[in-house]
Amino acid sequence: MNVEFTFNTRLGINLPDLNKKWEDLDITAQGDILAKWEQYRGNIPDRIKDIEMQINDLQDQLYRESNFTRSCELNSDIAELASIINDLWIWYRTGDEVQVSHF
Repeated sequence: MNVEFTFNTRLGINLPDLNKKWEDLDITAQGDILAKWEQYRGNIPDRIKDIEMQINDLQDQLYRESNFTRSCELNSDIAELASIINDLWIWYRTGDEVQVSHF
């Protein structure tokens, strides 16, 4: 196959790493890649839900926190998790726009 799926530690999912341009892959390879990606892509909503729970926990801590430095740290952690969610949604939508090319 002309793609490897590599685990991204920041996002917590496997991401495709194409060795060729999508258009240069034959139909069979494109179909295989899309099928494999759908398996990984299907885990993204659950991953987002887990991160949202982490954000909720951090927000609860922030609400109770009186130390300014610790509040800034919590805000930073929340912002990073929100950034991860944004990136996960981008990857999730990527599957909608990619199709098998018919020559």
